[in-house]
Amino acid sequence: MKGRIGIAVKRAAATILMVAATAVAAHAEPKHGIAMYGEPALPPDFVSLPYANPDAPKGGRMVFGEAGGFDSLNPYIVKGRAPWGLGVHVVETMMARSIDEPFTLYGLLAESVETDESRSWVEFTLRDEARFSDGSPVTIEDVMWSYETLGTIGHPRYQTAWGKVAKMEQTGPRSVRITFNTEDRELALLMGMRPILKKAQWEGMDFAESTLDAPIGSGPYVVDKFEPGRFISFRRNPDYWGKDLPVNRGTNNLDEIRYDYFGDAGVVFEAFKAGEINIWAETNSAKWLTQYDFPAMTSGEVVKSVIPHSRPSGISGLVMNTRIPVFQDWRVREAMTLVFNFEFINQTLNGGTEPRITSYFSNSVLGMDHGPAAGRAAELLSPYADELVPGTIEGYSLPVGDGTELNRGNTRKAIALIEEAGWAVDNGVLKNAAGEPFTFEIVLSQGATETQSIVDIYIEALKRLGINPVVSIVDSAQYTERTKAYDFGMAFYTRSLSLSPGNEQLLYWGRKGVTEPGSRNWMGVDSEAIEAMVAAMVGAADQDEFIAATKALDRILTAGRYVIPIWYSREARVAHSRHLRYPDTLPVYGYWPGFIPEVWWWED
Repeated sequence: MKGRIGIAVKRAAATILMVAATAVAAHAEPKHGIAMYGEPALPPDFVSLPYANPDAPKGGRMVFGEAGGFDSLNPYIVKGRAPWGLGVHVVETMMARSIDEPFTLYGLLAESVETDESRSWVEFTLRDEARFSDGSPVTIEDVMWSYETLGTIGHPRYQTAWGKVAKMEQTGPRSVRITFNTEDRELALLMGMRPILKKAQWEGMDFAESTLDAPIGSGPYVVDKFEPGRFISFRRNPDYWGKDLPVNRGTNNLDEIRYDYFGDAGVVFEAFKAGEINIWAETNSAKWLTQYDFPAMTSGEVVKSVIPHSRPSGISGLVMNTRIPVFQDWRVREAMTLVFNFEFINQTLNGGTEPRITSYFSNSVLGMDHGPAAGRAAELLSPYADELVPGTIEGYSLPVGDGTELNRGNTRKAIALIEEAGWAVDNGVLKNAAGEPFTFEIVLSQGATETQSIVDIYIEALKRLGINPVVSIVDSAQYTERTKAYDFGMAFYTRSLSLSPGNEQLLYWGRKGVTEPGSRNWMGVDSEAIEAMVAAMVGAADQDEFIAATKALDRILTAGRYVIPIWYSREARVAHSRHLRYPDTLPVYGYWPGFIPEVWWWED
């Protein structure tokens, strides 16, 4: 009798859940936008994005300089090196991101988005007027093919989210619904940001292979001319179907956006001084103050703009590859950090003006507290206490040197730690118990002069520990291939992070990247706790839970001592032609290089 009652209760519960789900679905309604938390800031009848100038003139050109080259025009796969501008200027997504909000999307190819309260599914309705650059309509078939192709054979950055899709189905002539198999509130937004490609273009082709056939997109620009490894030019499409959409008003103003490629960053700056390119983002504060007295600047043809932002610092510095034995002990990584004389390096290269990166999400509300973990962050970390390295829960801050070149105090601490880890100096060489020397290879990209200067100073400090690393300076193609394959001991590492981190964090430091090539997990971190924190972030039902989970993730990464951080800037320093202008209203993310072409314009 009890068994029958139990079965009846389970059936009744299942019925209740089904009715509840149906009721929620019935109350869901199409909207013009979607935010990670709460509602979009802009109303359905907004005229333009707040940081765009709806009256901006059309015309002119912007010419960027890039170090390295490219050999493919397919940016959606692991193979080859493609110009990143393809995915920005040529190909569109169902929704467009506002860089004035932490994570909010507004309709682009899609006229509306619909989801339930728990975001267990999302439905997009395609605009009837959406067209590819060849004039053919964008169809639901193109949309569904793009989702599945990118999710199954595209770059790993698309595959993680696709693995959380239970089914995809066409629900109307211009509608597609995607149902998820995982509790993850971010998925509804991620699906809105997937590139939509023309299916017919790829028939008979292997999508996973690199190609020099330019993709046919629906975006405001088309590929005009290019020479692999030398330049690529994007021309504004006068027949662009979406030019009058509110989300596009005041954007895509330049007639041409061009990227010229050079051997190294030093050559790019010389090309800027010579007028071959007309915009340059400067990352070195000392150089900004001392090396901008060239003729075009003094004549007023080139001007400087300092543009503040409110995005996290991200992480930038020397990453240690824990796939190799010498970096697997956290005490060794701490010793390597202790002997990195940040204060002296910063004073030498920047005049001491730049603040140090103190954690991956520093300079934002998402950044970790450096004392003991408390509240919800502590609760999230507690189940993984045995896995976490010292300092994660107890509190951790980067070591501070005395500012002198010898940095004696931190050097003594480093020696003690590295001896505790089983290493000792023998005839001036650091060796383990088996007599094997402590050695590794630092791989740097050719032309990265600032990075090379940092490493030169660092090597002198390492010699005091009996460590003499090998430094290999390779061209950009080799650097890309070697880092994709994790073929290095230490390398220079930069990861920009947003105010709305989510599933992409698994690509940055997820466990699959330990062995699978092409991820951004260069350090090779293999952590169940990291994956749990990311799951808590994307499953968070409110902002407080999300912030706590992100702070907990920040603790794991920072206290893990995987990257020796350098500095960041609270503002962008951009030198540019006096004809290039930008709006007075600045977005919260500022105008870092990826956002510059979107709303800038040319004015004679």
